[in-house]
Amino acid sequence: MTYSVLARDPQTGTLGGVATTGSYCVGGWVLRGDVKIGMSASQGASASTILGDQMIAQMNIGENPKSIIQTIQEKDQGLEHRQISMLSIEGQTAVYSGKSNESIVDDFHEENFVTSGNMLGSDQVISCIKDYYRGADTNLALAERLLECLKQGAQAGGDKRGLLSAAMLILHPDHAPLTLRIDHHEDPITQLDLLYQRVTSGDYYEWTKTVPTRNNPYRYK
Repeated sequence: MTYSVLARDPQTGTLGGVATTGSYCVGGWVLRGDVKIGMSASQGASASTILGDQMIAQMNIGENPKSIIQTIQEKDQGLEHRQISMLSIEGQTAVYSGKSNESIVDDFHEENFVTSGNMLGSDQVISCIKDYYRGADTNLALAERLLECLKQGAQAGGDKRGLLSAAMLILHPDHAPLTLRIDHHEDPITQLDLLYQRVTSGDYYEWTKTVPTRNNPYRYK
C-alpha cells in the first residue's frame, strides 16, 4: 500500500521524510514530524494518524523509539494491521511491520535511517532504497536524496497497485519547514520532484529565508 523513508543528516541536523502510495493523500496519512523531536511514519492496512502523533509525543517526553514500539505493542490490539517507524532527533530509529499487512511487507533501519513498505511490487523495493541511500553523495541535500529513494523504490516495483500520491517533509532548525504533497496524480513522484524544484528556487525560496524558524522565532526579514 505504501513505502516511506525517514532520515537524519548528521552533518546538517536536517530531518526528512518521504512517502508514496497507490492511494490518495499519503502525506496527510503517513508523515509526522517536529523539528525539536523527530519524525514518524504510520501506514499499513489500517493506518493510524493517531499513532503517528502519539509516537512524536512520546519521543517528546524522552522515550526512545524502541521502547515506544514496545509500549504500542502492549496497548494496540490492531497493530498487526499497521506498519510504523520512528526517527528521533538524535538519530535513533525503530520500525514495526504488522503481520496482517498485505504482502510484500518489508523494512530496514539503522542509525539515522529507516524505511518500510507494504503491498510492495517486489521484494527488492526496500533493499534498493537502502542501497541507494547508503551509497548516495552526502553533499546532496537530504531532500534530493530522499526523492531519489522514492524513485529507486518505484523502479524496483513500488506499490503493486501503482502510485497515486507522494509527499515530503523536511525539517531544520534554521529553515522554514518544507511540506510538499501530491495528493492525486498518475505520476506523483515526478510531480513531487517538480514541485520541490519550484519551491527551492526563485522568489518563493527567497521569501522563505525571511520567515521565523526554530532558532530565530521572531525573524521577519
